[in-house]
Amino acid sequence: MTDAAELERRTAELLAAHPPATTGRLDFLRARFDAGLAWVHFPEGLGGLGAPRSLQPAVDAALAAAGAPDNDPRRIGIGLGMAAPTILQYGTEEQKRRFLKPLWTGEEVWCQLFSEPGAGSDLAALGTRAVREGDSWVVNGQKVWTSSAHLARWAILIARTDPDVPKHRGITYFVCDMTDPGVEVRPLRQITGEAEFNEVFLTDVRIPDTHRLGDVGDGWRVAQTTLNNERVAIGGMRLPREGGMIGKVAKTWRERPDLRTHDLHQRLLTLWVEAEVARLTGERLRQQLVAGQPGFEGAGMKLSFARLNQRISGLEVELLGEEGLLYEDWTMRRPELVDFTGRDAGYRYLRAKGNSIEGGTSEVLLNIVAERVLGLPAEPRTDKDVAWKDLSR
Repeated sequence: MTDAAELERRTAELLAAHPPATTGRLDFLRARFDAGLAWVHFPEGLGGLGAPRSLQPAVDAALAAAGAPDNDPRRIGIGLGMAAPTILQYGTEEQKRRFLKPLWTGEEVWCQLFSEPGAGSDLAALGTRAVREGDSWVVNGQKVWTSSAHLARWAILIARTDPDVPKHRGITYFVCDMTDPGVEVRPLRQITGEAEFNEVFLTDVRIPDTHRLGDVGDGWRVAQTTLNNERVAIGGMRLPREGGMIGKVAKTWRERPDLRTHDLHQRLLTLWVEAEVARLTGERLRQQLVAGQPGFEGAGMKLSFARLNQRISGLEVELLGEEGLLYEDWTMRRPELVDFTGRDAGYRYLRAKGNSIEGGTSEVLLNIVAERVLGLPAEPRTDKDVAWKDLSR
């Protein structure tokens, strides 16, 4: 197994052969992938060296210190955090070699076609159909709340391939080409005024069977890998102490003594402690990832992330008083990134409302934590053994 000394040697060789000061950004990223230093825990030839995942931060730090470019991970977060782990676990060798490198370098942006107007919290009730025609599948339906669809080259997609079996068993997982003429992307304007999300209409979209991930009808199991990784990516992101929104509020508190009250001070202290507990819990969760795939604990982290963001942003608006109601930019924009800390308090307050919906609603995550983490009895479900076509909608 590749150890820390070997990674240090390979990092030095990469920097010597491709000096960041004189090497184009994309050329350097491609060379880094080929050297196995993209995600060191991935297999050789796929951007990694089969090394322990815990060694990745040392590689990242050494390259950053040398002035090497990164792959803009926030811009391609869906590809890195959701598509890549799923492709690695369920993809064929051909699929892994085709998709993983341009995904990691950021040459190809990915989006997620899961939620539908009638299947958000109850995702397994989805109605987008995929019908087999020879070596291809013809897909028709509508997806919604799709981040980055207006930027994406590829999408991870789940569709119903068998309506005659219960809803969880008739789903298949695909990679969808977003440039197909049957794909129509429309912006969804949010409460913030901008449109980072989209609704996507699929009309006779043809997907080759070679772009199927996993077995036919096994899409729900494949999707669990995606969803578990998504929740870890959202709720367990690495932050320094006072990183994220709690840092913005603490900074305002220190710089604006005129705004302070005893009640707000007590609430800020409580939220500061909770944010630090969440940060350290996220560190523990990432340590668990070293030993394997993420478990359902990611649901708890994402649930905590949503609640904290909403409470902290509410406190910030209250702290600022009339200033907190100001919102400088109400234009219809199509942002590539969600910027929580670079905007004003009004934006943060409004945008945080979506945290309890995206990546799984808080209500669904509470059920997951109760049943999968705490081992409590499952809620009664009368539709688990009924064919999807017979369900009321």
